[in-house]
Amino acid sequence: MAEVSNPGALRRFFRWFFSPSARWSVFALLVVGCLVGATAVIGTQVALHVTGTDEFCGTACHSHEKFVFPEHKLSAHYNNRTGVRASCHDCHIPHSYPKVLFYKAKAGITDAIAEMRGSISTQEKFDKERWRLANLVWDEMRENNSANCRTCHDPLAWESTKQSEEAVKAHKKFTSGKATCIECHTGVAHKEPEAPKAP
Repeated sequence: MAEVSNPGALRRFFRWFFSPSARWSVFALLVVGCLVGATAVIGTQVALHVTGTDEFCGTACHSHEKFVFPEHKLSAHYNNRTGVRASCHDCHIPHSYPKVLFYKAKAGITDAIAEMRGSISTQEKFDKERWRLANLVWDEMRENNSANCRTCHDPLAWESTKQSEEAVKAHKKFTSGKATCIECHTGVAHKEPEAPKAP
């Protein structure tokens, strides 16, 4: 007599997962599915909101709290004559879905690993890494044509009569597509790092 083979755990799980329910009605399954879906969507929105504030970005990591956030607080993006404030999220995180989700996950993991390794735990270590870290951000901004800058700064609203001659020339390069914001504005919200000295 042939022995009946016992299917593996994965096969048993899929058989159970895809077999019709003898206990639950289709309506009950739909209600449970809708509740799980709504919880996931609302939970994601709440998490994005909570992790998108200056209070979270500026205090969740030791290095942000000690070195980066105090610089931002001294910049014109935080305090200015008009009272318009750009948050960390406004400048550093994509504003569209699903990019924002992937970016926040990637940035959160990268920051957590750097904090755990202690590679930016002191002012000296942070200053040593500052040029590399700044260039990562600048490269992202070049790649997306300073998309986050342009959510607030609209070239069509610029009043060239209130700009210096040098700024007008630079902005013409920008509007013609030959440059992007970050080419000139590298130190707008943080201390501009010095390039490492050549050996």
